[in-house]
Amino acid sequence: MLDELLATAAVVGTAGVVYVAAAARVVKQYERGVVLRLGRLRGGIRPPGFTMIIPGVDRLRKVNMQIVTMPVPAQDGITRDNVTVRVDAVIYFKVVDAADAVIQVEDYRFAVSQMAQTSLRSIIGKSDLDDLLSNREKLNQGLELMIDSPAMGWGVQIDRVEIKDVSLPETMKRSMARQAEADRERRARIINADAELQASKKLAEAAGVMSEQPAALQLRLLQTVVAVAAEKNSTLVLPFPVELLRFLERAQVQPGAPTVEQIPTRPRPDEHKDDEFVLDEPKGDKFRREEAEDDEFPLDNPDASPLPGPD
Repeated sequence: MLDELLATAAVVGTAGVVYVAAAARVVKQYERGVVLRLGRLRGGIRPPGFTMIIPGVDRLRKVNMQIVTMPVPAQDGITRDNVTVRVDAVIYFKVVDAADAVIQVEDYRFAVSQMAQTSLRSIIGKSDLDDLLSNREKLNQGLELMIDSPAMGWGVQIDRVEIKDVSLPETMKRSMARQAEADRERRARIINADAELQASKKLAEAAGVMSEQPAALQLRLLQTVVAVAAEKNSTLVLPFPVELLRFLERAQVQPGAPTVEQIPTRPRPDEHKDDEFVLDEPKGDKFRREEAEDDEFPLDNPDASPLPGPD
């Protein structure tokens, strides 16, 4: 009798150990357990730790609650300004409701991936090339809203979406390079013209100051000579301004002295041209006079003795 009881106890203990081993489950800290009993969802979500299910009746689905990083495959599209681009992105999401992630969608990872690709194609067609290259933050927010709207019904929350790279055709890259070069050349010319304008204004002010003191122009010329001579050149090219000549001419003329135009000139004999000669008068007029055949005295000296006549 005792042997039968011991054998029965051993059988029961063995069956209990087998049952516990088959029913025992361990849910990790970053997981949640969803129990389906005979195909129907149990009310509660199994928390992390040790849990028990009914073998053969219950089925435990573990759902990862960590943030998932999923790359979005590169998508070819045409922007709103008719430029062919190739864009890839990365999406960060996590499960916030384990039951909906199991019940509402067959494979939430695949669903999120397909939704991300479709939304990326849509955002490419609605954007310009400049927005894809320089205004990515706004596009990221729009892409996140487009994916997050259907994903909320799957128990998934989109944490962040980032556009990684925008690939352009080689012809477009060369065109953009020429555009950037032309823009930089335009800015360089504008800066150069602005510098010339400022320099001309300063030179005009300097010319106004030098016009009040003509000697300043000569001093400036001497400074230029000193600056050029400091280079130890064998040949010195010295510009000689006309204003300096005028200044020297005005400096030589003394107040009250007669000018060249005011000095009377004496008549001077011109070259012998048959029967005429020219005399300069103070007024500068010219007149003609026939030479008399019997004139015995020269015109320049009336007191001189008469010339000897012919034999």
